[in-house]
Amino acid sequence: MLALNQKPDPKPLRRLLKFLHTMGAVGMIGSMASLLVCMIAAPPPSDLAGYALIHAAMSDIATWILFPSLALTLVPGMLAMAVNNAYKNAGWAWAKLATGVLLFEGGLVYVEGPIREEAKRSAAALAGQLERAEITGSYGAEQSSMWVLLLVCTANVVLGVWRPKFTKLRN
Repeated sequence: MLALNQKPDPKPLRRLLKFLHTMGAVGMIGSMASLLVCMIAAPPPSDLAGYALIHAAMSDIATWILFPSLALTLVPGMLAMAVNNAYKNAGWAWAKLATGVLLFEGGLVYVEGPIREEAKRSAAALAGQLERAEITGSYGAEQSSMWVLLLVCTANVVLGVWRPKFTKLRN
């Protein structure tokens, strides 16, 4: 039991935040790798049933794994910076925060959004509500975005493990 003037031990909170942040990063990298594999293995739009099925699966991966993993990485990371004074002055932590925000935005705008939209369009085409010609089957932008996000995610892991000392600019 804590006395009134005694502060709680921050170590359990720090460990919990580190665990959540790490699990989020694992989910994020795994979901992006899964989406890349799905894109490579996806049938062409001429096989509309298979195309719609793989896009429904990709939409589920993006919605239920990628997005929560992005949030699970970013939020505990920011909270860890708030509770640990050493992180407030660490350049590597600020670099991770900046790239983490970019990962969150890029994951939503350039990956999850287009994948969900293509899943909706392919399902509509399968139901006869949309012309097959409107299904592009192109993954160029999404695939490129995922590769970039995967590299940035890997760089964040390297920053978290290596924790380089960024020197301050001198006058």
